[in-house]
Parts: sequence; C-alpha cells; structure tokens
Amino acid sequence: MLDMGFLPDVRRIIEEVPEQRHTMMFSATFAHELDRLSREIMRDPQRLEMGIAAPATTVEHALYPVSQARKTELLLRLLEETDTESVLIFTRTKHRAEPRGRAAGALGDAHGSPALEPLPGQRKQALDGFRAGRTQLLVATDIAARGLDIEKISHVINYDIPDCADAYIHRIGRTGRAECSGDAFTLVTADDLSTVREIERTLGSKITVREIEGFDYAHRR
Repeated sequence: MLDMGFLPDVRRIIEEVPEQRHTMMFSATFAHELDRLSREIMRDPQRLEMGIAAPATTVEHALYPVSQARKTELLLRLLEETDTESVLIFTRTKHRAEPRGRAAGALGDAHGSPALEPLPGQRKQALDGFRAGRTQLLVATDIAARGLDIEKISHVINYDIPDCADAYIHRIGRTGRAECSGDAFTLVTADDLSTVREIERTLGSKITVREIEGFDYAHRR
C-alpha cells in the first residue's frame, strides 16, 4: 500500500479513528517506512516476526554488479547464458514492469515476456500463462507478485534490489519451492551495498559475486 502511494490516505484514516484504540498491523514484509509509521501512530508497539529469518535453503544466491544504465543489457546477457525453466523478474517500480517500461520492454522485444500490468484482467491473463508454462518470463513488482504460489519457478532475478532484507526473502521465496532447487540473481549497483550487507546479515553468509565473461564492465560504476 505504501509503494502504491496510499500513505496519505492511511494517515487520514488514522486521524478519524478514536485516540484510545487497539491497533494491529500485518505485513508480509516490514519496510523502513512501515516501521516509522508504526512508531508514529502507536504507543510502545510490540513487533512479532514469523519466518523472516529463515530463508529457503534450496536457493542459491548470486550478485551481479553493474551500473544502473547497463542493467537491461546485463539482464539480457544473463538470460541468454543461463539454463532456465521459468523466470520471475522483480523491478522496484510499476513503470519498469509495464510493457513500455525499460525492463519489460526490452524483454518483450527479445523474449516475448509479459508483465504484471495494473489491470486485473490483464494481470490474471499474464499469471495464467506463466503458471501454465506458456510463457517463460514474467516481470513484476513486489505488489503484483504478492501471494504467488507457483512451484516450478527456476530463477528469481532482482532487476532492482528490494529496499530491505524482508522483501528480499519474500521475493526469493518464489523459487526453490516443493523441495526443488532454485537460483536468485540480483543486479546491484554501487548504491546498493548497504542493502546487500543487510541481506547478508539476514542470510547469515556472504553472497557470491559473479560476472559474465565477455561483458564490458569498464563503465560499471
């Protein structure tokens, strides 16, 4: 809801409810903005977490350093040189996941991949095709992919790194399901290093850094 711009509406609703109240907040992930909001509107809030610190052990993680301007080029090379079955690609913004967006547009031209568009009918059509195996690639945001339960996703690729470790665990949980192995690739820029450290602390280990042989990294930073 915060990513979609509903924070002002949430605040207006809070202003209308009684000051003396019992408030409970539930979220699959707990971004910094939500943590700040809870401290603003609640007195001495208590936080309970379930499963966040237990990422799937069937997933292999890898980081691919690249400049922001060359992410799409690296993504296409990565897809060309990786043996995949079905791939879920996460972008940070809805614009990049739309058919005319940078990531989905390039993939559509090269691979005919659908995006999770904002219209429910189109979103369902894209999901049904991906779930049935008619399409191999799906581009989505965290919001659009919330609650996806598809067993045979072989790879999750973070075109944009998520804003917190909780969201990363949620994303990569889309692969490595039903005792199958999976891979989680994340394209990272120099600005993402603090988030990488947070994710590594949650995983309890360093993430392998990889480069694609033959790719020009001269202008990576």
